[in-house]
Amino acid sequence: MTANSWTQLVIYLVVLTALAVPLGRFMARVLEGRPTGLSRLLAPLERALYRLAGVRPEQEMAWPRYATAMLLFNAAGLLLLYVLQRLQGRLPLNPQHLPGVVAHLAFNTAVSFATNTNWQSYAGESTMSNLTQMLGLTVQNFLSAATGIAILAALVRGLARHSAATLGNFWVDLTRSTLYILLPLALVLALALASQGVVQSFHAPSQVTLVQPTVGPDHRPVTVQDIVVGPVASQIAIKQLGTNGGGFYNVNSAHPFENPTPLSNFLELLAILLVPAGLCFTFGEMVGDRRQAWAIFAAMALLLLAFTIPCIRAEQAGNPRLTALGVDARPGALQSGGNMEGKEARFGILNSALWAFMPLGGMMPMVLIQLGEVVFGGVGSGLYGMLMFAITAVFISGLMVGRTPEYLGKKIEAFEMKMASLVILIPPITVKLGTAIGVAAAAGRAGILNPGPHGFSEVLYAFSSASNNNGSAFAGINANTPFYSLLLGLAMLAGRYWLAIPTLAIAGSLAQKKRIPAGAGTLPTHTPLFVFLLIATVLIVGALAFFPALALGPVVEHLIVRGG
Repeated sequence: MTANSWTQLVIYLVVLTALAVPLGRFMARVLEGRPTGLSRLLAPLERALYRLAGVRPEQEMAWPRYATAMLLFNAAGLLLLYVLQRLQGRLPLNPQHLPGVVAHLAFNTAVSFATNTNWQSYAGESTMSNLTQMLGLTVQNFLSAATGIAILAALVRGLARHSAATLGNFWVDLTRSTLYILLPLALVLALALASQGVVQSFHAPSQVTLVQPTVGPDHRPVTVQDIVVGPVASQIAIKQLGTNGGGFYNVNSAHPFENPTPLSNFLELLAILLVPAGLCFTFGEMVGDRRQAWAIFAAMALLLLAFTIPCIRAEQAGNPRLTALGVDARPGALQSGGNMEGKEARFGILNSALWAFMPLGGMMPMVLIQLGEVVFGGVGSGLYGMLMFAITAVFISGLMVGRTPEYLGKKIEAFEMKMASLVILIPPITVKLGTAIGVAAAAGRAGILNPGPHGFSEVLYAFSSASNNNGSAFAGINANTPFYSLLLGLAMLAGRYWLAIPTLAIAGSLAQKKRIPAGAGTLPTHTPLFVFLLIATVLIVGALAFFPALALGPVVEHLIVRGG
């Protein structure tokens, strides 16, 4: 790594931490219903929304009712988004006169955005109208992220309360997360991005003459191109803040209309981790122990560094086959050096790798996804996934010393471990089963454009992303087919709701338990020892399940590239 890379990485982490701490404490006040600086402005609107929806905010829910409300709300959003896509050809705000989205793609996209996965197997600028982008995709970016925060809030209340039968009110948590947290942040970020040149317009596409004509699919010369614009900044803001993948344009934040300057790139990189990082400190505030927040945050940050640095180093080292041909891969004043395939030429290796390619460079973000997106992952879902690993870690440590494990004063017993095991084991099962079907079925192999180890990695990455609410992809796989639309859609549903329901079940069980005073044999969960134990649990329990699959894909590809 170059000195410039180290400097930018350190600045990024320092700014992220400096913003996450106050944001996390603010979000705790919101979720606990305490006054904030926005209360005078937004509280009347909040009360009006409750009256309009017939919600009684003081009426709390037990975990089955909380889970039912969450499932029904998400199912309604999924259905409405599907219908909107199918009918978009007959609806307004469609300057390109795009037809309705085909059934299999509409299903996949509706599931993707309702589950906060935001997998995108379509080119947004040539598939979705402005109305679909705004009323459908952008709205779900808000609501799916707010759903993740609500589930996390219920789990944290389960840890904080004792001898209680309820976990809060889903509709209240959803409303407050959207109104007080996501909307203000998105408004500020959208204005900042627009100031940098991110497009925000309802104009029809402009047609321009190409400086250098190209050849089209029909082998005829192409001399003009449509420049598509739309309400981009407003969508990109919540896309980043909600840790979402689906953008207005197909290449997302590599498109200059979405990410035009180094400052916009830094803001978007910051936004994608800001809310998940802040929720660590929300957790500490709500359980009444800020040390717990720093322990979880430290574990996430160390895991992030442990994978980001090798990723940058692998990309900065370049491709040995090109080096052997005389290509200069050294960094200098006029070039970033290293392997620039798949990189943003405007921003260089570091700022492209942070988004994440050489085989091992691509493997690093894939492994982080396969860990369950627990390292500053999906809004809410990343932290409640990490808390499942924390529960597993204290259970393992309790077995080592022959003592009933405890976490934050609550006994961790058989029911909690069964539910935590479901949360940890369902994603690997879904990923590996989907990958096996993808490479075994003729319809799956037909979508692989790069046969061999890299083609296997493309399929593995696709199902890792879909099953863990990620939404990114290795370029080179054609997933816009009925086969992949259905299979990846099912993986997204399993990866979201088969994890959310056990999480809420654990929350309900813990809330009913009495708090046990810490004793001489209690494992402190705020110390460096626990941070190490938590990281080890994440790596051993989470990562080893994927080692055989990784060996068949990126590891083999790395050996081929290095061995010639």
